[in-house]
Amino acid sequence: MTRFYQKKELAFAIVWIVLYVFLLSAADQLSAALGCAKIVTAPLCVVLTVFLFGWIKQNDLTEKYGLGKVTIDFKKYLYFLPLVLIASTNLWRGVTLNMSVLESALYVVSMLCVGFLEEVIFRGFLFKALCRDGVKKAVVISSLTFGIGHIVNLLNGAELFSTLLQICYAAAVGFLFTIIFLRSKSLIPCILTHSAINSLSTFAFQGSKTLEMIAAAGLTVVSVLYALWIEKTDRGSGDTDSLQK
Repeated sequence: MTRFYQKKELAFAIVWIVLYVFLLSAADQLSAALGCAKIVTAPLCVVLTVFLFGWIKQNDLTEKYGLGKVTIDFKKYLYFLPLVLIASTNLWRGVTLNMSVLESALYVVSMLCVGFLEEVIFRGFLFKALCRDGVKKAVVISSLTFGIGHIVNLLNGAELFSTLLQICYAAAVGFLFTIIFLRSKSLIPCILTHSAINSLSTFAFQGSKTLEMIAAAGLTVVSVLYALWIEKTDRGSGDTDSLQK
């Protein structure tokens, strides 16, 4: 695995994306067949998370992939405030218990791990590999790939309308998280926010399509504007990773 990574970093990222999508989709379908949501997915996500973090740490890649000590100037960039707003998106329409206590617990565990896995795979492996051909191109491709990747939810029974909305706002959130990683060199804020968004969806109230559209639009606008504000704030700071490249 390490040798493959060293020789073909981009191919390594793509393989992980395909493997991740296939495994989680299969696990969700098997969980449904067993009659308990995430009963297979949650343990799988935990195993993948432990394995991936252990591999990154073993190969001294924690700094490269933003998993080291956080040294962000939170006061300057106000990372916390907009991220708290974004993390609460799934509670905007109300709170309810959509599943049994066991299924809810399994869902939360799996979603916490998904936050880590998707940030490392899309913002870490893919983005870093693409940066070799230009930062601006890497930001666009990694963000769109992250958004479009959510189309796999259709295979697990998600509605087309909801999935299309998710693709749109996931691409916007992916853009924001990529900018945060680019500017701060840390994936920790992205992982925490991503995990919170996913986990809180367990208790999201399923409102009308109109409310769903409003929430999706709000999340998209906040994410894009915040990302552009971060980039504008850091422009001219002398960082070689500027989007102007």
